[in-house]
Amino acid sequence: MINQYLIVLEKSETGFSAYSPDVLGCIATGQSLEETTTAMELALTKHLADQDSLPQPRGIDAYLDALQNSEGETFYLTHLSVDHLRALILQDRTANGLRASGRKIKMG
Repeated sequence: MINQYLIVLEKSETGFSAYSPDVLGCIATGQSLEETTTAMELALTKHLADQDSLPQPRGIDAYLDALQNSEGETFYLTHLSVDHLRALILQDRTANGLRASGRKIKMG
């Protein structure tokens, strides 16, 4: 089983933007690749915090979609571990008092 979300980072006029083909509707921006990747990690944590199950990473299909949707612009690919995000989500829930006793985050 694939255990990482693909992150696509694209160059923009003001820096970079990021999205994950595995998690629709979640985006982030930043001035550098590092800042944008960190912002995307936080955005995914917040975006997925209230879900009981996480989207299943699509693996090679996500790569193919990213390549097909590219219009010749410069882009970079990286990954974020599902287990790492799950740990961040649990930390966020605990810090915000949202975690119900025994509630686990499953893969969708």
